[in-house]
Amino acid sequence: MTSRRRRSRITLTSVIVVLAIALGGYALDATGALGPDAAGEPAARDTTTSRPQGASTEPSRASSPTVSRGTDTDAAAARALLADLPVKGKAAGTGYDRTGQFGSAWLDVDRNGCDTRNDVLARDLTGITREGRCKVLTGILVSPYTGATVDFVRGNTTSTLVQIDHVVALENAWRTGGQQLSQDTREALANDPMNLFAVDGRSNSQKGSGDAATWLPVNKAFRCTYVEHQVTVKAKYRLWVAPAERDAMVRVLGAC
Repeated sequence: MTSRRRRSRITLTSVIVVLAIALGGYALDATGALGPDAAGEPAARDTTTSRPQGASTEPSRASSPTVSRGTDTDAAAARALLADLPVKGKAAGTGYDRTGQFGSAWLDVDRNGCDTRNDVLARDLTGITREGRCKVLTGILVSPYTGATVDFVRGNTTSTLVQIDHVVALENAWRTGGQQLSQDTREALANDPMNLFAVDGRSNSQKGSGDAATWLPVNKAFRCTYVEHQVTVKAKYRLWVAPAERDAMVRVLGAC
């Protein structure tokens, strides 16, 4: 995202095709870091919520990524990438530290003047209001993991109702090759838009550090897109897959 007014949107197909061409060598730009996720539950819709004083309203737009199934081309490309990923057991999680290995929270990693959390909220929510250029105060999320609608209202007790999920959980990344990556590359992984969805807090809490073998979105229509993103991220950052994880990915992609 190079600006908030105009964002280049790259389809999953394009990203996967580029990765497929580049298999055997990847060039990664070093960026900043993303903060930890917190647990929460979806909020009930409150259509009477007033616009915060001083907030600006932006036109509604379609959430991205969408909750629709991926295309046949996306699935085929993901299957090809998955076939080339190394398969081996997970490394020990000893020494994993979210901040220490993947950077501190909510930096302006793309230097657009806004931190990563606000960038993702602005991308994935509709009907948002902001304070100033960056701070998202309210918006509406259709969680891709459940299909349920969550009203986001920034506040001490409400912000966690919408969280930013790492599609490839950072602890999973650490245990499947992340220990061999540089600090800059790990921070890039933690902030890569391909690896980030705004979701309902309950789903994010339930997932934890799970992989495709232990957790999948309850919204079955989104599972193809979810696994396609996981495969793409793992290929991009040269991570491996555990045997059970790979088997689960094969099952999901085989039904796409």
